[in-house]
Amino acid sequence: MLLAMKIKVAMTVAALASPLALTIAPVRSADDAINSELADIVATSFQYRAAGDFSHDGKPAEAPLRNERLTSKLKIMNRQVTAGEYAACVDDGGCPRIPSGMADRPVVGVSWRDATAYAEWITKKTGVLHRLPSDEEWVFAAGEKVRDDAFALVDPVDPAQAWIARYEAEANRARPFAVDPQPVGTFGRNANGLQDIGGNVWEWTNTCFVRMNLEPKGGSRVTNTNCGVRVVQGAHRTYMTDFIRDPRTGGCAAGAPPANLGFRLVVENERWPALHRIVAAIFRASETRS
Repeated sequence: MLLAMKIKVAMTVAALASPLALTIAPVRSADDAINSELADIVATSFQYRAAGDFSHDGKPAEAPLRNERLTSKLKIMNRQVTAGEYAACVDDGGCPRIPSGMADRPVVGVSWRDATAYAEWITKKTGVLHRLPSDEEWVFAAGEKVRDDAFALVDPVDPAQAWIARYEAEANRARPFAVDPQPVGTFGRNANGLQDIGGNVWEWTNTCFVRMNLEPKGGSRVTNTNCGVRVVQGAHRTYMTDFIRDPRTGGCAAGAPPANLGFRLVVENERWPALHRIVAAIFRASETRS
């Protein structure tokens, strides 16, 4: 009976796969471009300064610097998503329409919601899970291009002075030579093969803004999580409200605003993860009944 059930499941999966392959066929302009330009980075230890707002005994504190290691290797786009690729999503009805730029340059003027919509669309088109990176993944992939955003606390009694110190430090950093998005590769590659890290396009991550209290023995306790604000990475780390497309109009939760908002995606190894979960559940159910 178990063998018959497994044969039936296999036939069901084959039947499911056929229409899926027809209705969700890869789009050459997006799928081929993304999957042919990935950095495959082996997981190693790296230093990570936590993102968020930290306090100790009610006073602002420097974010802790910790040794981290990803659980597995990371596949991430070695460049940012281009305006042409995003336009394909718009034309297909998968992404909100935004002012278009030059097709072969990074798409900018996108919110976290826009970037997430694109990731969901390209996942459906390719059958391969695409998503925004976490802040930890972005820092790991950025490697030597990451700037440590620790800041001196001018007046530990006055939190406002700490924010002013951070803003001034970021504002005084050298800005990229142009505001408009530049051709892919303008800002060079890092040691992991990623292009344009720290250029004039900042990148959305999936990490939510958090406030934490640092404990005396080295631990930390989250006091507030706000997923309406996401971590944005680039020439420096900052935090943006998730619906903001143009940082010059406001929405920067801390520090100097980015010049442009864009994104690159992490690509998971597993194809059709949802279908795999369905098949696994069917097999578990059949084994239970037998």
